[in-house]
Amino acid sequence: MSFRKSFASARAFAFVCFLALSGFLGTTGPGSALTATATDRDGNAVQLGDVTYRLEGIDAPELDQVCIDDHADPWTCGIEARDQLAKLIGKRSVRCDDVGPEKSFGKRHRAICTAEGDKTSLNEQLVKLGYAIAREPAKANVKSAAAEAKSTSAGIWKGCFVAPQEFRTGKKDGALLGAACRADRDKEIRAVLFPEDLTMPPSCGIKGKLAVRARVTGNIGIYHLRGCPSYPATTKPDRWFCSEDDAQAAGFRKAYNCRRPK
Repeated sequence: MSFRKSFASARAFAFVCFLALSGFLGTTGPGSALTATATDRDGNAVQLGDVTYRLEGIDAPELDQVCIDDHADPWTCGIEARDQLAKLIGKRSVRCDDVGPEKSFGKRHRAICTAEGDKTSLNEQLVKLGYAIAREPAKANVKSAAAEAKSTSAGIWKGCFVAPQEFRTGKKDGALLGAACRADRDKEIRAVLFPEDLTMPPSCGIKGKLAVRARVTGNIGIYHLRGCPSYPATTKPDRWFCSEDDAQAAGFRKAYNCRRPK
């Protein structure tokens, strides 16, 4: 082999290695698909390998979100939504078809995901069970499932709740949804759905606080890690997160005085 051909081959090999190390190879994008063992992050997010997908066209209660059941008792509907997704997946592998980036949730992509052996997507199944609501715009076919869940008072629809998006942004005057909402108990219901002392979900100790000053950086709030000076001072968090990735995906930035110890 001539020197020129050897040099060209070496250069091509080096370029491929550069792409691989830079993350250009094996990345997901619209139209791509990934099949792997899945880990449920919350009620509408699954992680396949190092890629986290948000189930497209749906919105499930957050892990720290509280709903009211048909007996007027508060319950951790966000944790139940996550557990329902875990049951749907079981130990099966999951295929996620990427439909594009999620602008409102950090670096995550939207996807229509289906567990091995199923004909119906996880997106649609979770909505039909009543543990997620339809979210626009949607490429996933969930409208009929959403209408059925609402009409039969399935899952969270049996009680009273606020849309996950309104819980995330702290919109306390938003619409109340569900069969058990009572106009004559509006104030009391909202006090339960937006408690002053929000209970921390298990293993989710990152505190989030909604803050106007965070909007300067395009965020809606600030999160505080254990061991940071601002952590004990944040006594009434508006949100609890299980990881920094979850906090950032929800639109929160790390507190400037908060750095992980070396």
